[in-house]
Amino acid sequence: MTDKYSARMRRGTHFSFSFVRNPFDRLVSAYNNKILELDDVPGPMQAMGLKHGMAFSAFLECIATTSDADLDVHLLPQSNILCLDGQLIPSFIGRLETMESDWQQLQRRLRQERLPTLGNLPEKNRRRGDDHSDVSQYFADPGLVQLVVERYGDDLDLFYGDVDLQDLSRGQLS
Repeated sequence: MTDKYSARMRRGTHFSFSFVRNPFDRLVSAYNNKILELDDVPGPMQAMGLKHGMAFSAFLECIATTSDADLDVHLLPQSNILCLDGQLIPSFIGRLETMESDWQQLQRRLRQERLPTLGNLPEKNRRRGDDHSDVSQYFADPGLVQLVVERYGDDLDLFYGDVDLQDLSRGQLS
């Protein structure tokens, strides 16, 4: 689909799904991959003012002051991607952190809808293991946690409203 409007128009005749990621973990992953690992920060991130090797706090401050229209898609709030006029577009939302159980729930939902199931859960684009202790290290400063709450509050409310904020900022789900 080309845009959110087309996706919403098809919602009555098509089943769509998406998986979201804990914003704290997502930011740590983007920082490690795009700012630390790559010698050349991708163009859209450079346009935001992000630079190779910059401090994590400066990375977050830059994101906090950049408008949604100017954010790289890796940093855009997931609610901005998956909602239109405050309404979720996908029929099903799972979480990356609980993907195995959510994948099974998605499979059951597809069977209920009399749609083909998707088979086994694929494993792609995995750079970090299951230990997300680095999230708590990056967010040891409560001020940085607050920056994320202010910038990604809609994501936190919509997708993780049932999880303690401290657990999320430590990369854990309770």
